[in-house]
Amino acid sequence: MAVNGMLSNLAVYLIQQYNMGSIQATQVFNIVNGCISLAPILGAIISDSWLGCYSVVAAATAACLLGMILATLTSALPSLRPVPCSLTTCEAATTGQLSVLYIAMTLMAMGIGGTRYNTGTMGANQFDSNNDQAMFFNWFFVATYLASIIGHTGIVYIQDNAGWPWGFGLCGVVTGIGLWLFLHGTFYFRHTRPQENPFMGFMRVLVSAIKSSKTMQPSESVYQRLESGVDKQTRARVLTDSFSFLNRAAFMISKGRYGCTVDQVEDLKTLIRLAPLVSTFLLLSTSISIQNSLTTLQALVMDRHIGPNFLIPAGSVTVFVLITASLAITILDTAVYQVWQRIVRQAPTPLQRIGIGHLINALAMAWSALLESSRLKTMSSHQQDGARRTMSVLWVVPPLVLIGVGEAFHFPGQVALFYQQFPASLASTATSMAALTAGLGYYLSTATIAMLRRFTGWLEDDIDQSRLDNVYWMLAVMAILNFGYFLLCANSYKKQQ
Repeated sequence: MAVNGMLSNLAVYLIQQYNMGSIQATQVFNIVNGCISLAPILGAIISDSWLGCYSVVAAATAACLLGMILATLTSALPSLRPVPCSLTTCEAATTGQLSVLYIAMTLMAMGIGGTRYNTGTMGANQFDSNNDQAMFFNWFFVATYLASIIGHTGIVYIQDNAGWPWGFGLCGVVTGIGLWLFLHGTFYFRHTRPQENPFMGFMRVLVSAIKSSKTMQPSESVYQRLESGVDKQTRARVLTDSFSFLNRAAFMISKGRYGCTVDQVEDLKTLIRLAPLVSTFLLLSTSISIQNSLTTLQALVMDRHIGPNFLIPAGSVTVFVLITASLAITILDTAVYQVWQRIVRQAPTPLQRIGIGHLINALAMAWSALLESSRLKTMSSHQQDGARRTMSVLWVVPPLVLIGVGEAFHFPGQVALFYQQFPASLASTATSMAALTAGLGYYLSTATIAMLRRFTGWLEDDIDQSRLDNVYWMLAVMAILNFGYFLLCANSYKKQQ
């Protein structure tokens, strides 16, 4: 809630309080958001390989609180900001003033990196069954979506109307309350600490497999020895036939010991088998990112009035995705999945939920294409007095609602799948994979839009002269193809298990 409230209005803050041009402010905003999108990966790696969830979450929340305090000071102390622009002069911020601001942003990124998905992992670690863990993730994302909604609306409203110090100060208070609550539960949590660095183990498997390929060929007697009674007592399971070239790592013998354990070899195989599924989520995130950015551009040229006095901000239109997703997750968890379980005798698997999300996303892209075609026709038709007709921005809400419903299926499904299927030593990394696909999808969407601008005439600076409907149809086709690709990857993964 606090970080979303702080960052959603960052570009406006930079323009109004730091005398930045709109392009420079946008660049800073994009860089900060890109870092925050990918920071949870680093936080998860530190948690899995070194400190554990509890220590990372506590330290990251404290860092975020310090960042909020610094940001509040920049808004409250005139010496930390440049002099406001006058009619004749406009001074740029000094290096020292920008340094304080960027340190505050860095500390917030550290806070998100250590908490966004490590809290989900730590929460799931409190439960033993897959069903309980899946239910926890559903409610975890409900809380996440609700916090984002409040941050994007309530805190931004306070910043715009009560002033920046009040808005930023409230973010600091919220973060402080969160840290207090977390520390208050210290003695009630089930704590887990990594026993060893799993990433070093995977590197050892690769190195051992390469070395053994040059020095030895595993014979049938080696397999028999691996399956002998003594070896069964020292290993959790027997090597599988998939990616058998990695099996050599378990046959490296140094001073009477195997170079790598069977568990390490099999865990690395699991990551390799999951890689194709991860790529399908990357394409899904890319299409959603493009749809969100284009919807904002559509909103700028549509009628955003609700009543005579209220104007919906164009950048707030996509909040309907968050609202719908939070409501849909609640309904799915409390009603739909219960009915599903009574009918088919088991709850929907993460792969089934993800597949449904893929289909709903494709439908949303097609709906957006039809809507844009209708908007262009409405725009081109003129009234008798020559005034241009515009559609209400509320017409973009139904596709956004579909996007939210799709997220309610595939986003918690992704996290549950990775948490259940990743090696236990990579629990935090597993839950942060959604952040990786979302962050990379954000950058891929930027590259895709750049390519469309270069090779097609579909995206012009004047949206009314563009063909966003063609872009949406392209995204719909991509979504269908990606769904087919997902089915192939899912079937292949189930066969390899």
